[in-house]
Amino acid sequence: MTPIAPAVQLRQFIAGSWEEGTGAVLSSANPARPGEVVAEGLQATAEHVDRAVRAASDAAAAWAGTPMHERGAVLLRAAGLLERAEESLGRELAREEGKTLAEARGEVARAAQILRYFGNEGDRAAGEVFASPRRGERILVVRKPLGVVGVVTPFNFPIAIPAWKIAPALVYGNTVVWKPASTVPLLAVRLAEALADAGLPKGVLNLLIGPGKLGTALVEHPRLDGLTFTGSTAVGRRLAAAGASRGLPVQAEMGGKNAAIVLKDADLDLAAEQVVLGAFRSTGQKCTATSRLVVDEQVADEFLGRLRTRLDAWAVGDPTDPGVHMGPLISAGAADSVRRGISAAVEEGAALAYEGKGPGDPEGGFYLPATILELPRNPASGAANTAWREEFFGPVLSVRRASGTANAFELANESDFGLSAAVFTQDVTRVLEAVDSIDVGILHVNSESAGADPHVPFGGARKSGYGPKEQGGAAKEFFSHTTTVYLRGGNPR
Repeated sequence: MTPIAPAVQLRQFIAGSWEEGTGAVLSSANPARPGEVVAEGLQATAEHVDRAVRAASDAAAAWAGTPMHERGAVLLRAAGLLERAEESLGRELAREEGKTLAEARGEVARAAQILRYFGNEGDRAAGEVFASPRRGERILVVRKPLGVVGVVTPFNFPIAIPAWKIAPALVYGNTVVWKPASTVPLLAVRLAEALADAGLPKGVLNLLIGPGKLGTALVEHPRLDGLTFTGSTAVGRRLAAAGASRGLPVQAEMGGKNAAIVLKDADLDLAAEQVVLGAFRSTGQKCTATSRLVVDEQVADEFLGRLRTRLDAWAVGDPTDPGVHMGPLISAGAADSVRRGISAAVEEGAALAYEGKGPGDPEGGFYLPATILELPRNPASGAANTAWREEFFGPVLSVRRASGTANAFELANESDFGLSAAVFTQDVTRVLEAVDSIDVGILHVNSESAGADPHVPFGGARKSGYGPKEQGGAAKEFFSHTTTVYLRGGNPR
């Protein structure tokens, strides 16, 4: 048996120094073995929020005045540090958050990739030049940082999501006050350590570990200039409302209820593989996870059979075991919430079409088996079912049968959310119809609904997103603002 590593001491990072908090004790437990403490320490309080924002404010002018290539060089050095520690950080991530070791290592590598992408931003276009209707003049559009940006991140990608917010914030010249989810503080400490060790000046990044109310204190601080958030729809709307009340720019990526659409001409083996990965990797705890399946009735029985066959070989257990495909949920509360959602869906008419196996030796972990619910054929009953409307954030896939392509796209659009979707077909005409018909921010064709690359925009439509998109060139739309410069010289000599 592998010996249990001692708990890491949690600290706050303010004005370039690590310090203990003064709030209540926070213990980060391994969701596969809840009795095993991964990290522990005293939480931050409102007083820490004030000091962190003031430190970021004091550092803002000097950091904004630092050439972008120098700012990017810090990110590149931090990327190298993460890459060299991929194995150890991946294991800590798997123990703290519960995703498999392979996924955890991949997330650390993705965080480094994101830092590298934005670390090279100095080599890209920094503004625009327009012609002027007046002689002897040019019109320039240049970009400037917002100032002090608050960053509030979720538990499910404890290093990748922070990286894709913090990296553009820093490279565009902002300073940052970051509050991660209190369930995954250790990986937050590791990312902050990498950036600090890479040479980030004091006050440019500040890390606060503590309860959710710190996010409210952050958005209400008079020196804050913008807030970027990823998390639940309820919290996102509350923070957006608080920001709007004082004219604060807010970027929020929130819920998803993402559909995979399998049309009758699809490659069913490919579709089955991708739907299983999209629905059940990371225990379904992704905002882009496949939680709804729309399948053409002509191939529905065959396709569901292929899903069951794949899931029969889907191993659930300790995420640090290389043979495991799916680990636990993040907490007992999360697991209980998903169980209640499944029970409500069945009471409303859903049929339990598949329930997979749990771990052989659960050790008290917060496990749930892979679950498939088939919803009533009646359109009104299916659309009203809890499993079709609400985000469970767990390993649950809800299925409805469609009577052709048009009906499939209608069912896919039956949601208040519009983050991502996947369509499986070998007909380019159906693909083009999907692009026009399915209202989402991200559309995958013949691949799982989850996944995002750092050089292209990421974000949802409708109630899944608020404010500008993230990643790629779109990131500058939130983390900087434009100044239009009318440039004219004097009279020629």
